[in-house]
Amino acid sequence: MLDADTLSKIALAAGAATDKKAFDVVGIDVGKLTSYADAFLLCSAASDRQVGAVAGAIRRRLKTEGVRPLHSEGADRSDWVLLDFGDFVIHIFTEDLRAYYALDSLWGDAPRIEESDLGIDTPVTDGQ
Repeated sequence: MLDADTLSKIALAAGAATDKKAFDVVGIDVGKLTSYADAFLLCSAASDRQVGAVAGAIRRRLKTEGVRPLHSEGADRSDWVLLDFGDFVIHIFTEDLRAYYALDSLWGDAPRIEESDLGIDTPVTDGQ
């Protein structure tokens, strides 16, 4: 079970992502399966440019709360951006790359964070 502080930060990130039209937003509680993070937030974007916009929105939203990533990867190519905030890691993918790497399946045994805890009332999709 995630602590309330970590969960609130992940929810802020999820809100920032959906504000920039990210879809298929999934939170995964990996705390019992790995030592380097308590949770992952995965989301998809329609294009490289949108991946960058989603990453920027998440950085700005969390920065207002005094939270900055410890490390980031992929900003130069923007088809997959990873933001490492210590307790949680955010992966922002294009649809193709998310399907290719299949982190959702790789971490299939980990419990999902409820959409309501992420501030998402219904599954976020690309409108199809």
